[in-house]
Amino acid sequence: MRAMSNDKPNSTRGCANGFGGSQSTASAKAATPSPRSVYAFLYTFTIGFLSYGIVLPVILLWSRCAIAQVTSDGTTNTIVNPNGNNFTILNGIEKGNNLFHSFKNFSVPTGGSARFDLINTPNITTIFSRVTGGNVSNIDGLISTLNSSNPVSLFLMNPAGIVFGANARLDIGGSFVGTTANSIKFSDGVEFSATNPGATPLLTISVPIGLQLGQNPGGITLQGSGHRLIGGIFTPTDRSNNPIGLQVGAGNTLALIGSEVNLSGGIAAVNGGGHLEIGSVSEGQVRLNATLTGWVGDYSEVRQFNDIQIARQSLLDASGSRDSIQLQGRNINFTEGSVALIQNFGAEPSGGITVNATQSLSLTGNTPDGKLGSLIRIDNLGTSQTGDITISAAQLSVQNGGEISNLTFAQAPGGNITVNVAGSTDVDGFAPANPANPSRIATFTSNSANAGNITVSTGNMRILNGGSLLSITGGSGQAGTLRVNAEDLIEIAGQNPITLSPSGLTSTTINSGNANNVFVNTSRLVIREGGALGSGTVATGSAGSVTINASKSVDIQGRGAGSILPSRITSTAEIVDPATQAAFKLPAIPSGNAGSLTINTPSLQIADGGLVTVKNDGPGRAGDLLLNANSIFLDNQGVITASTASGNGGNVRLNLLSSLLMRHNSLISATAAGNGNGGNLSINAPVIVGLENSDIIANAVLGQGGNINISTQGLFGLKYRDRLTPENDITASSEFGINGTVDINNFGIDPNSGLVELPENVTDPSHQIATGCAGSEGSRFVATGRGGVPQNPLQQVTSNVYDGLRLRTWSDVRDISTYRETQKVQAQIPPTPEVLVQATSWHRNAQGKIELVADKSPAQVQQPLTCAALRKS
Repeated sequence: MRAMSNDKPNSTRGCANGFGGSQSTASAKAATPSPRSVYAFLYTFTIGFLSYGIVLPVILLWSRCAIAQVTSDGTTNTIVNPNGNNFTILNGIEKGNNLFHSFKNFSVPTGGSARFDLINTPNITTIFSRVTGGNVSNIDGLISTLNSSNPVSLFLMNPAGIVFGANARLDIGGSFVGTTANSIKFSDGVEFSATNPGATPLLTISVPIGLQLGQNPGGITLQGSGHRLIGGIFTPTDRSNNPIGLQVGAGNTLALIGSEVNLSGGIAAVNGGGHLEIGSVSEGQVRLNATLTGWVGDYSEVRQFNDIQIARQSLLDASGSRDSIQLQGRNINFTEGSVALIQNFGAEPSGGITVNATQSLSLTGNTPDGKLGSLIRIDNLGTSQTGDITISAAQLSVQNGGEISNLTFAQAPGGNITVNVAGSTDVDGFAPANPANPSRIATFTSNSANAGNITVSTGNMRILNGGSLLSITGGSGQAGTLRVNAEDLIEIAGQNPITLSPSGLTSTTINSGNANNVFVNTSRLVIREGGALGSGTVATGSAGSVTINASKSVDIQGRGAGSILPSRITSTAEIVDPATQAAFKLPAIPSGNAGSLTINTPSLQIADGGLVTVKNDGPGRAGDLLLNANSIFLDNQGVITASTASGNGGNVRLNLLSSLLMRHNSLISATAAGNGNGGNLSINAPVIVGLENSDIIANAVLGQGGNINISTQGLFGLKYRDRLTPENDITASSEFGINGTVDINNFGIDPNSGLVELPENVTDPSHQIATGCAGSEGSRFVATGRGGVPQNPLQQVTSNVYDGLRLRTWSDVRDISTYRETQKVQAQIPPTPEVLVQATSWHRNAQGKIELVADKSPAQVQQPLTCAALRKS
C-alpha cells in the first residue's frame, strides 16, 4: 500500500506506509486507506493478535500516524513531499497574488513541520488552504513559508476542527488565519469551499471578504504551558519570561475563528504589534475588513455565537505598535490567571482591546501561586496614546483579583475604559495569595500624561469585599473621570478583611496631579459595611468633584467589620496611616484642596455611623456640599459635614421639600480647626426635627464661626445655644475667635405658643355655663368668613391675613361670671324683628383683643333684649 512518490520511509520518525503513510502527489490520494479498509485492517489485527494483547498498541500507532500527516486531495495541483515528520508543500493553483491549496488531511506531529515552498510561485502574497477529509488538524510542529519574494499570509481552513499543541509554531512573513469555516468568500462572489470541493474549483485573484461558518462547525484549541507574567497596577507588566507560543510578526494579524475556541495554557501573540482576533461562531458569516495590520473581523452578520474559554494562564499578547485585540463570542471566560495584554511601545496609537460577549464575560481564578488574577490590560510605554478597552456583555464578573485596566507609564496619555453591560456588573474580592491585589476596573498614570476615563453603563453594579472601580494619578498628570450609569442599583459594600481596604468607586491622587470628577446616575445607591464612593487626595494634588443623581434613594449605613472606617460619600484630603505614607512616599499632611459634593435624590438616609463629607485634614480648603432631596434621615451617628483641620470650612446647603429628621447623636456641621473659619450652613426644609443629642453646628477654634441660616415651618427639639451641650444644639461658636451668626426663619406656627398653664384646681364646669334663653326665642350663631374655623378638620387654626392686616382668631370676650345667677327668668319677651348691624371700624381693647365697632343705632330702632338684661329687669 505504499504510495508512488518520492517518499523515504523512516520507521523511527514517521508513518510512510500502510495505515497512515505520507503521500507527496495528488495521485497518492488513492493510496490513502478508506474508513472501510481501516476497519477491515483493525478487525484482522484484532482477531489475529487478541490472544497476544497487542491490539491496543497497534490501534494507538495507527491513530498517531493517521493524525501526523499532510496529504493532498488532488483538486488544486498541490504536491506534498514528506520526509519523516516534515512535509514540503509545492505548487497549488496561482491566481494573481493568491495561491490555493487543498488537503485531505493536514496535521503536523511534534517536532515535525509543514513548509510551503514558494519557489515555483514566489510572487504570491496570500495562501488559501483548505482541509476536506473530515479529520481534525492536529498541529504540534512548525508551519512555515520558504522562497517568497513577499511577506506571505496564510489561511488554514478545516471545518472539522483545529488543535494547536504546546509546540505549535508559525514562521510566515504575513498574517495567519486559522478557521473552521466551511468556506472563504471573495469580493467577486467566488467561494473557496472545504465542504463542497467538487472538481477543480473556480478560483479568483480578488481579496477575501468573509468566512462562512455552517451549522455546528468544529472547534479550535490552543494548548501550552501558560505565561510567566509578573505585574501590578503601579509597575509595567514583565513579559520577558514567556514561552513563544503561536505568533506572527509585527504588523500582522493572528486570528482564530471557529466554534468553541479554547485556550488551555496557550499563548497567541503578535510579535512587535499587530492585530489578534479570537471569534467563536456557531453559524453565520464573519466579514474580514482589511487594515494596515491584516484583517479584523466584523460579526454583524453572525446569527449565533459560541463560547470562548481562556484558561490555565493562557495569554493573548498583541504588544508592540499599532496593536489591537478583539474577542467575540457568547460566554467569554478568563480563568486561572489568563490574560489579554497590550504593551504599546510605538509612536503610533494602538487600537485597544475590544471584547463582545452576547451573554457573559468573566475574569476569575488565579495563577498557581495565587498572586495574579485574570486580566484584560493595556500598558502604555510608548510616545502615543494607547487605544481604549471596550467591553460589551449581558453580564460582567471580575473576581479573585481579576482586573480590567488601562495604564500609562510614559509621557503619552492612557486610554479609556468603556463598559456596556445590559444586566449586572460585579467587581468582587481580591487575589487570595496577594490581598493587596483587589479585583478592579482601573486607569492609572505615573507621569505627566493624564490617565484615561472610565465609563460604565449597566443594569446593576455591585462592588464588594474590597473590589474597586478607580482612577489614580501617581504623577503630575490628572486622574481619569469616572461615570457610572446604572438603571436600577449601585451597591458598594464591605472591605478586604485582611488589608481592611474598602470596596470603592473613587478617583484619587497620590502625587501632584489632580484627581478627577465622579458622576453617578442610578435609581438606588446603597453604600454599606464600610464601602466608599468619591474623590480624594492624600498628597499635593486636589480632589475632584462628586455628583450623584439617584431617582429613588441613597442609603449610607454602617462601618466595615473590624474597622473604624464608615460607609461614606466623600470628596476629601485625608491623612493616611504611616505605613501607606512610607510605601508611596506621601507627605505626612496633604496640602491639596477637597472638591465639592452634590447629591440629588428624593430620599437620603445616613445611619449607623455613615458619612457624607467634604473634609480636609490639611491646610487646604474643604469643598462645598449640596444636598437636594425630599427628605433626609440621619440616625445613630449619621453625619453630614464639611470640615477642615486648619483651612476654611466648606459650605453645606440642604434644600428639602419635606423634612429633615436627626436622631441618636447625628450631626450636620461646617467646622474648622486651627486658624480656619467655620463654613456656612444653610438648611431649607418645611419640618426640621432633632432628637437624642443631635446637633447642627458651624464652629471654629481660632477663626470665626460660620453662619447658620435655617428656613422652616416647624423646628422641633433643636435650640440655639452658644456652645455644645448634651441637648439638641444649633451653634456657630468660635472657641477663641468671633462667633458666627444663627438666623432661624420659622414661617409656621409654634404649637407651644398657643398653650397656657392651667391651674392645679380645675374650676367646676357648672359655674362656667349660664342658663340660656328658651329655645323658642329663635337664638342663633352666625360666623362670617373663616375667622377661627380651620380649613379642614385635620389642620390647626392658622393666622389669616385680610387686606394686609393679621387678624386674630375668633374668641368669646365676655365675662362669664356675669351669668352665674341661677334664678329662673321671670319674663318672656316676644321675638322682635331682626336688625342687621354692620361694623364700620375696629379697635384693640385693654386686653389686646380686636373688637368690631358699629355706628350708633337709630333711636327709633329698639334693641333686642338679652338674657342678662332680663335678669336685671
